[in-house]
Amino acid sequence: MLMNNIELDVKTKCIEESKTQAKIAEELGTTPGYISRIVNSKEQIVNKTFLGMMESLGYNVRLTYEKMENE
Repeated sequence: MLMNNIELDVKTKCIEESKTQAKIAEELGTTPGYISRIVNSKEQIVNKTFLGMMESLGYNVRLTYEKMENE
């Protein structure tokens, strides 16, 4: 099982960084709609087969986020 609420995590990080999903889409050279579909569909971010394998082994999956250090 994926323990994260990816949609909430992304929205929270966008607020913290004062950045919209549309701005992220622009920076990545894609559309806001595509970013929204990715964010709202956890299965596209974390492969369903991978989650199934980890569950079979007795593990849940939890993503952690670390702020990048400025170089």
